[in-house]
Amino acid sequence: MPLREEFESSGNWLFRWRSYLPLVMVALFFVSLYAYEFPGGSEYLAHMWEAVCLAVSFFGLAVRVFTIGHTPKGTSGRNTRQQVAETVNTTGIYSTVRHPLYVGNFFMILGLAMYLFLWWLVVIYVLAFWVYYERIMFAEEEFLRKKFGEQYESWASRTPAFIPRLGSYVKPNLPFSLRNVLRREYNGFFAIMLLMFALELAGDWVVTGKLAMQLHWQVLMAISVAIWAGLRLLKKFTRVLNVDGR
Repeated sequence: MPLREEFESSGNWLFRWRSYLPLVMVALFFVSLYAYEFPGGSEYLAHMWEAVCLAVSFFGLAVRVFTIGHTPKGTSGRNTRQQVAETVNTTGIYSTVRHPLYVGNFFMILGLAMYLFLWWLVVIYVLAFWVYYERIMFAEEEFLRKKFGEQYESWASRTPAFIPRLGSYVKPNLPFSLRNVLRREYNGFFAIMLLMFALELAGDWVVTGKLAMQLHWQVLMAISVAIWAGLRLLKKFTRVLNVDGR
């Protein structure tokens, strides 16, 4: 099989299973806990670093929120069976980078990789993400090239694949839809909170030998569970979060 077709075929296979890379990486993070120590030997510094890592993960979520908030129906979805696109997004964040959702994914998981304060774990994550998503992006772009032809080529030739070019920003065609974001991104928010809490709890146990659930995490997790459950119920049993054309 020619290399181009091989890349496309493997990329489409990885596309269908792309939700599982984070699970593999999270398993690696927990295995790596054997080497965890408080940064500088200080629990206080560990809490400060925890806040930095949360900020990195939430930056990634914010990129996804901005992307989803301005995109129309039939694009930027969570479909797994096959590639789907009813149009080429070329405005908003898509005027600065071709794969903003994957940029968001990168930072969301990077915050978790950073938490253990192990430089080699971050390097492994970055390399794994690169190899995995490069094939997926190739397959997606082959699909768009075949479907939209010159329209896609023109946009792709002036828009970088992964590192945004902010100077080329064009105002989105659609207004921001908070309801669309809440309907589609509540799982990502909850996953960040749950996994960071689990790493914090496991890290404390590795260092101190105790399972101590600190008050601020009890409050944060209670709020996170309430938000997740509330949005899931709204999505499943009502049309409150549905938006025409989104």
